[in-house]
Amino acid sequence: MKIITTKQDLQAAVQECKKAGKTIGLVPTMGALHQGHASLVKRAVKENDICVVSVFVNPTQFNNKEDLAKYPRNIERDAELLSSIGAQYVFAPTPEEMYSAEEMNTTFEFDFAGLDKVMEGKMRPGHFNGVVQVVSRLFYLVQPDKGYFGEKDFQQLAIIHHMVERSSMAGTFGNLQIIDCPIVREESGLALSSRNERLSAQEKETALAISKTLFSSLKWAKEEGATVAQVQQRVIDTINAVEGLEVEYYEIVDQTTLLPTSTFDHAIGCVTVYCGPVRLIDNIKY
Repeated sequence: MKIITTKQDLQAAVQECKKAGKTIGLVPTMGALHQGHASLVKRAVKENDICVVSVFVNPTQFNNKEDLAKYPRNIERDAELLSSIGAQYVFAPTPEEMYSAEEMNTTFEFDFAGLDKVMEGKMRPGHFNGVVQVVSRLFYLVQPDKGYFGEKDFQQLAIIHHMVERSSMAGTFGNLQIIDCPIVREESGLALSSRNERLSAQEKETALAISKTLFSSLKWAKEEGATVAQVQQRVIDTINAVEGLEVEYYEIVDQTTLLPTSTFDHAIGCVTVYCGPVRLIDNIKY
């Protein structure tokens, strides 16, 4: 496995692979890798000749500078994991390598068709501008055949699908496919997240109430016949009743439009919860 730190070296490696007729799978990450990331990489390795993994904590998608500073970083451990599961290239640039000074200080503009105005977008203004900025940059640099993204960040995934469709990237790069990969959970049910590293043992135990409540909500919807509004409120009340947890939002929305829905058909429930100072997200499909 080779670690690449410059755009020039990355593009040279990509061109060499392309000339040899090899397919490329890309897994964009911000590092602090766990088994959820590993599942994406293993799939990319299996489905492509070459797997490129980016490890880059993207400053333009953080509207909270303190959150950016506290985001866990461990490139040595990340590289060890990626090497063990078969990734051929790791792209680990600095912010200065990735962006010009002007790009770092200018909001990246994109028409999200309203997908950025709800849930995470509402709570984190500008966040998805940064996501689209970095992911589009990675697509142009790597020119992958397939890009792999986890469903835990469901709103982000919906926006990336929209970006690819709107930008005609599929045509530009032959046939770029976005591969949706299911949430990976601990045995306890807690969704794997890089932010879990910031939880104490007690906080991890407390955070289990998030996934347990979401799974219970399936029963409330399907077996008890509760309405969408009733399930939504019950999830919020149940999680908020746990000491140490505070719901920022819980929305039941259409999986395509991300707009609130009154039916469970094609619906997904997306939640953000503060466990102490740590902000956790999860979701459940109905």
